[in-house]
Amino acid sequence: MRKRNVLVSLVLAFAMTSLVAQGSAEKSTVDLIRDRGVLQVGCKVDVPSFGYKNITTGEVEGFEIDLSKAIAKKIFGTDGKVNFTGVTAKTRGPLLDTGELDMVVATFTVTDERKKSWDFSTIYYTDAVAVMVKKAKGYSSFKDLDGKTIGVAQSATTKKSIQAGADEAGIKVSFAEYATYPELKVALDSGRIDAFSVDFAILNGYMEESCMILPERFAPQDYGIAVKKGNTALLDLVNGTIKELSDSGELDAMLKKWGLK
Repeated sequence: MRKRNVLVSLVLAFAMTSLVAQGSAEKSTVDLIRDRGVLQVGCKVDVPSFGYKNITTGEVEGFEIDLSKAIAKKIFGTDGKVNFTGVTAKTRGPLLDTGELDMVVATFTVTDERKKSWDFSTIYYTDAVAVMVKKAKGYSSFKDLDGKTIGVAQSATTKKSIQAGADEAGIKVSFAEYATYPELKVALDSGRIDAFSVDFAILNGYMEESCMILPERFAPQDYGIAVKKGNTALLDLVNGTIKELSDSGELDAMLKKWGLK
């Protein structure tokens, strides 16, 4: 009888453990974020109007920051429960893969190749690759960069877009890759590169009197929010939030606020 009671106890304990495990498994990623109490977001800190660290306040601000806060508000009921981590084109994917970030909102261009690694939201902004040069150089068109060196960000789609443009224009260009946009601007100012290329809206944030943006545009760049592959619960919430903001006109208001529309 005693052995039977022990056996029954073991069976009941196993059943309870299974139910607890099943309950945990049924929790969506959004539930887990809500339980944790904070949304972890990868953002740019060097892109004016999108994600830029204000040296006076120490806070990151911009359109993508406001968009991330709107998503946090959808999860928590308040926009304050979000932690921003600065990322570059090279680091944003790996930080998402390791689970350190829940999502990346960082001028992340959606491509078929990238869709193999991460899931992306609906498009919230479309830009195009452009090229900045120093006025003193006398360049007036992309063809004037034949034989010149163009600076691009590491792991960005810019290099591929510019190379395709160079092939079409029948010119030859070389590339120098840098980790951040400020480094690229310094390289342009110091003459280490002849041109600085990235999406137009990003370049525009680095404009000054001594510079100009050439008239040509290359390869439309569609920005989406990236989440870990298979994270459908969070992706659905993100897409729902973008749709609500778009339908209400709030998304347009955010873009206008930051000079992007």
